Amino acid sequence: MKKNHHKKKPGFFKKWSAKLHLWFGLGIGFLIFIISITGALYVFKDEVENITRKDVIYHHEQNIDQKEILPIRVMEKAVADQVKEKYPIHWVNIPIDKKMSYMFFWYEHNTDAWNYFDEFPVYKQAYVNPYTGKVLRVYDEKNGFFNIVKMIHWSYLLKQDWGTYVVGIPVIIFIIMLISGIILWWPKNKAARKQRFSFKWKNIKSWKRKNYDLHNVLGFYASIFALIFSITGLFYAFFVVQAMIYVLFSGGETKYPDFSHIKTKAPIELRTETTLDKIINTVKEKYPDSYGFAIDLGHEHMDDHEHPNFEVYVKHLTYSYHKSSSLIFDENSGELLHTHDPKDKNFGEKVVNANYDIHVGAILGLPTKIIAFIVSIICASLPVTGFMIWWGRKKKKTPKPV
Repeated sequence: MKKNHHKKKPGFFKKWSAKLHLWFGLGIGFLIFIISITGALYVFKDEVENITRKDVIYHHEQNIDQKEILPIRVMEKAVADQVKEKYPIHWVNIPIDKKMSYMFFWYEHNTDAWNYFDEFPVYKQAYVNPYTGKVLRVYDEKNGFFNIVKMIHWSYLLKQDWGTYVVGIPVIIFIIMLISGIILWWPKNKAARKQRFSFKWKNIKSWKRKNYDLHNVLGFYASIFALIFSITGLFYAFFVVQAMIYVLFSGGETKYPDFSHIKTKAPIELRTETTLDKIINTVKEKYPDSYGFAIDLGHEHMDDHEHPNFEVYVKHLTYSYHKSSSLIFDENSGELLHTHDPKDKNFGEKVVNANYDIHVGAILGLPTKIIAFIVSIICASLPVTGFMIWWGRKKKKTPKPV
């Protein structure tokens, strides 16, 4: 006579974890799919653009050792005359490699708009030969593929001020789902554990079973990275997350370093057409092994606010932003007033500076980008496989009465 083995009913905690996982999944699944798939598409932006823009990233000017780079104001005027954009040029990215083109940017922010396309009247980039001032090509970054993908990921193309919350709230729910998913996945014993870490499809023909395994096994392996990418994403949506990350990794420091007290003191009469050139040459001499730096050209813009000091941002690595320096100059005399290098930063600052690179997988270059891409694809698949599990159970045929 066969013994009846009754399945042990799930505990209260696991039961409610399952309910939350299901309800949240049905509620925000589509939003998480959009966030994840756009994140995956954006991961290799730099690699794609380095290939598609290779002919203009390098200016191909000959005999550059015998030539002088144009003064920045002369170059700016030449670029403005060629592009004929109604807005002033905002800033310029200057590479240390003399073979590379300068990059001039037009960027305006309309705070009264409600959507991405109206919020940024212009976002253009021009690649320029610094020895001749010739514009090699202009890209409309605002309507470019990768920037639209980024802004869907960032705010669903809504105004940044509140669009980031529309993205951030589903991400918070997704974090709860990841935790509840791990609780549901967690095996009861060794026998169950063997089945949870890999696919056992040798004699399995049911698509429902395979779909169930895809959801559980892939979800488990991606969960830790997905939590990291989710939290680093919330960094941009909620200031409290930024503050918590800084306090946690700085050893309890609550005040982020502030250098706004370092201000221009020289009289404006000392400012000339060559002041920016003096600043540029100082940066080049100070960081000859860096990748490049960005310098504001000092014009008024739509959302201009008071700038307490004139800051130059130096990017040290080609593949990421986390290793950077900030320099403060007197914008009238061009004198270097303050330097803040990676060695000067506490660990909290370093983590905050690395947040973007961790989020997009650029922190260690190509290997971490591949991880970010794979994890993003898996995260995009979870709402799909999860929905199919629910739909399969919903449509499960009940036995016909005899």
